[in-house]
Amino acid sequence: MTHPVLSRIPILRMFVDERFLEHRRRASSIAGFASLIVSGGLFEFRFFADHILSWDLLAVILTFAIVKMGLFSWYRIND
Repeated sequence: MTHPVLSRIPILRMFVDERFLEHRRRASSIAGFASLIVSGGLFEFRFFADHILSWDLLAVILTFAIVKMGLFSWYRIND
């Protein structure tokens, strides 16, 4: 299965296949978790070292958790 939009571009047609899409999905997942770890570490550092509760970093962490669990539930129910 090829991606419908990417397969319309003639030069990309030979490069876009299942492996490409799977690698892109896995890379995005790893990047999301890396962002979560960095923001969580920065939140804890600011909390324990500076005694400042960073609501913006907490919002990023909670957004990640809500979206991840929401999509997990959606795919589990509809698959």
